[in-house]
Amino acid sequence: MKQKRFLKLKKMTMALLTAGLLSSSHLAWSDNELPDLGTAAASTLTIDQENELGDIYMRVQRASQPVVYDPLLNQYITELGNKLVAHAQDVKTSFQFFLIQNDEINAFAFFGGHVGIHTGLLLTADNESELASVYAHEIAHVTQRHLARAMEARARSNPAMIAGLIGSLLLTIAAPEAGMAALATTTGIARQTQINYTRSNEKEADRLGMHTLVASGFDPDGAYLFFNKLARKYQYATRLPEILQSHPLPKSRITEARNRAAKYPHRYIPASLDFQLAKARVEVRFSDYSNNASLAMFEKQLDQRTFVVKDAALYGKALALFELQKTKESNKIIEELLKRDPDNLFYIDTKTDLLIKEKKFRKAIQMLEAQYQDKPTSQVISMNLAHAYIEGGKSEKAIPILQEAIFYDHANVLAYQLLLDAYSKTNNSAMEHYIQAEIMALQANFEGAIDQLNYAHQQSSKDPLQLARIEARIRQFRQYQLEIKKLSKR
Repeated sequence: MKQKRFLKLKKMTMALLTAGLLSSSHLAWSDNELPDLGTAAASTLTIDQENELGDIYMRVQRASQPVVYDPLLNQYITELGNKLVAHAQDVKTSFQFFLIQNDEINAFAFFGGHVGIHTGLLLTADNESELASVYAHEIAHVTQRHLARAMEARARSNPAMIAGLIGSLLLTIAAPEAGMAALATTTGIARQTQINYTRSNEKEADRLGMHTLVASGFDPDGAYLFFNKLARKYQYATRLPEILQSHPLPKSRITEARNRAAKYPHRYIPASLDFQLAKARVEVRFSDYSNNASLAMFEKQLDQRTFVVKDAALYGKALALFELQKTKESNKIIEELLKRDPDNLFYIDTKTDLLIKEKKFRKAIQMLEAQYQDKPTSQVISMNLAHAYIEGGKSEKAIPILQEAIFYDHANVLAYQLLLDAYSKTNNSAMEHYIQAEIMALQANFEGAIDQLNYAHQQSSKDPLQLARIEARIRQFRQYQLEIKKLSKR
């Protein structure tokens, strides 16, 4: 894999294997616009069923949305989300947090504890408490099972609508154009019937979200300040961002957030270096800013001392310089940052990119192997080490690292892509097809996945164990197709 390709994979979703599965206009739903699927009432929709539906939803998301697979950002948002979940009430499911590259502000939650935010939220939030307030709100939607409760309320007035919504979503997996057309109709019908129920959902999520925010050690003013910022920013806008279309923000809601925060003692929260580093990374690699604009922004912050955390501004400048191919200048900054904080993963990641860019593979591998000894479960270290091995002509050493990463996270798309590259470099075409099948399955393209497994089967005639493994996987994917059909008939 070329260096440019690896960086692109860390910045963007993998290339779509089933192009056009769903349009963003239908999949960028919020917690209250998402189609309510499954059985007709919350009392009969089990947690297992919610998890099953959530898994299907995430497969469709991966196929249609620019999901960010950057290990650094994923680690940051997961750690932030888990910190909040640890202090939330009524947690009945595990949570998965993910990012979508989109400068527009939005956040949403779905069955199975899936919580997604747009990178635009990181661009807009000024501190970690503001970002955490949005996460806490979405976590409350999940813990209180607002989707299932909304489904129960909707089924009372129009039971047939539930079947229409689930049928439309699942139809998109088999027939994208037909499914999209059906969704446009059913969601349009459902929108007005959701409004009254949505208001109570939002109030409950605001109240419980505040409790979680404060219990997790964040500033209670975070929610109010973020609400106020959105209100000012879009005061005269002719088109509201998705987050305000799905999460209405009347003055009463802002006032309630301020009054709720006032009940807690004022808390001074030091600026979070990790938040500022994550924000800088988004600004350079995942926003609509040009590389030159990003560089000018960080240089201005440093010159005028308007930065929140100086090292984060320096890091942003180093990233921008790297993107502009000014590697010597970038390396000088990163070396200074590493001297002050030698175990910082943001700095290590960029140093690795610089070394590989300069084809100093041995040095990159030595640095990462030392880190891997101390942090064997770090996705940032393991993905960079595997990449260094592949680029340095040692693909066979990358394979077990990537297999272990997938064992711990079966949906690690970046690990699959690197593994695909490693098998290509070692001329193992059977495993190339096998891994391609896994990637397709993660995007809900089970027919394509089965085709790839059949190709793998044809090239594995001398390996009975691999043949058995492939045959078992084909049966699993066919069973998954049957489960989807069963869901659509509930």
